[in-house]
Amino acid sequence: MKLKEKLEKKIFVYTLELDPPLNMDIDRLLENIKKYLSYADAINITDCPLACLRMSPIALSHIIQQHLQLETIFHITCRDRNLLALKAELLGAYALGVKNILALTGDHPQMGDHTNASAVFDVDSTGLVKIIQELNEGNFSNNKTSDYKTDFSIGVAGNPGTKDIKKEISRLEEKAAAGANFIQTQPIFSIDILENFLEMTQHITIPKIIGIMPLRSKKMVDYIDANLSHIVIPERIRNRMANAGIEEGISIAQELSREILAIKEAAGIHFFPMNKLSIIPQLIKNDSEDRTAFPVL
Repeated sequence: MKLKEKLEKKIFVYTLELDPPLNMDIDRLLENIKKYLSYADAINITDCPLACLRMSPIALSHIIQQHLQLETIFHITCRDRNLLALKAELLGAYALGVKNILALTGDHPQMGDHTNASAVFDVDSTGLVKIIQELNEGNFSNNKTSDYKTDFSIGVAGNPGTKDIKKEISRLEEKAAAGANFIQTQPIFSIDILENFLEMTQHITIPKIIGIMPLRSKKMVDYIDANLSHIVIPERIRNRMANAGIEEGISIAQELSREILAIKEAAGIHFFPMNKLSIIPQLIKNDSEDRTAFPVL
């Protein structure tokens, strides 16, 4: 059963995020994916995260699906491609059988390792959702329509911990109206923040997959505090990580997973393992017996 059908049938899903490699050692990567990620319902493949060079997410998504029969969600950003290139990439992805998308605006090139690269941004993520939905309807441009239609499942990102939550809700409303099919959130560490987000978005009825990031160390906590203001780490979790390592971070992630499983509005969990794939079986396998259809909203 495909991810799209699982979400439509309200079956709790597990997705996780993977950065493409910079090197070409695909065989080793495929071995690790097969070994550690087989419990996932789909694997997100990022698009040059933080504007740093990586392999094409469409190419890697196709390779994973072809060799491992594991479903993927490829990220596509507005940063690097004009409208023509975006549509060409999307049609190519569909032809390769890569049909799940996370539509993102993208990090500015000045953040990354190619600071002289041009920032395109013909549209933002909402505009990108509209483009994908137009392709799903067979509208390729102002003067080109076709009986041929794509059937992309369109995901968008949500930020439960953002300081301007009303603006975030408004943006999600626009994305849902434009054609988005599901939401994957940024990592949460507070169930109170999550429940507030879910209450404020209950009128946005598309499935919401909740992000969890296993912490590795106090250094990682400090980095998040300093650089990722939309991710809120409560004091009690900071205290737990003060003199701890990844084992404690995994325990925290497991606890959050169990709490999210009890929230009827949660369609699934999206893990951010930060490319440490070996921890995933402890997170997904731990809860795999609890996969049941979640209640209709």
